[in-house]
Amino acid sequence: MTRLNVLLVLTVLASALVLVHSQYESRRLFMAMESARKDAHRLEIERDRLLVERRAQATPLRVENIARQQLQMKTATPAITQYVSLSGKASAPVTPVAAPSREAHP
Repeated sequence: MTRLNVLLVLTVLASALVLVHSQYESRRLFMAMESARKDAHRLEIERDRLLVERRAQATPLRVENIARQQLQMKTATPAITQYVSLSGKASAPVTPVAAPSREAHP
């Protein structure tokens, strides 16, 4: 009978240790999940901020200003446009068309 009691006590102690360990793991995993959830929320906010910033950086007016100022690009006008023929024949050089004047009409 004493052997049976010792065996039962050891079994109860072992199951108690397993229970404590599983609760510890459960709490640890829950904390890791909450930390990951907070990180995901922070990253979502960061993504939204970056999307807004990208939209602001890609406005046509800003792109045109950068092209003019930093790249010294000019708007294509008929005066500086050259047309190329797709046929394989050699042709005379194309002369640019004069740009229309920008005078105010009365």
